[in-house]
Amino acid sequence: MWTAFDYMYRDAGNFKAFGRVIIKGSLNEADRYSILSCLSSGEFFIAEQVGVPPLYEQLYRWSGGPTQSDHCWHEFVAFRDLSELPVGASTAVAAAEFVARFAAVTDWDGELSPHFRLADPLRA
Repeated sequence: MWTAFDYMYRDAGNFKAFGRVIIKGSLNEADRYSILSCLSSGEFFIAEQVGVPPLYEQLYRWSGGPTQSDHCWHEFVAFRDLSELPVGASTAVAAAEFVARFAAVTDWDGELSPHFRLADPLRA
């Protein structure tokens, strides 16, 4: 059994990039609740802080690089149960490790993102 953690990055201009992390094993309801309870406002997280690949660069092909619309937050979309490893997926993170990454967060640290300073010009 595999689980997909689907997520996205949406810049301030509402341009979106989508990603997923494949989790080896099934996440039970307690695991899912544990992850969701760690998210800011129930949906936002700093990808770099939990070892999830950031998606900013998917938008760079249109913008030519970071813009003032970029920020540090990614959004949780859904969990999906999978019966097999998706084609093209070469790696997966163990379920217990993935849950532990989120559980270890006591405070989201936007400074881990290269877009932290872009989100507020007064911080630059």
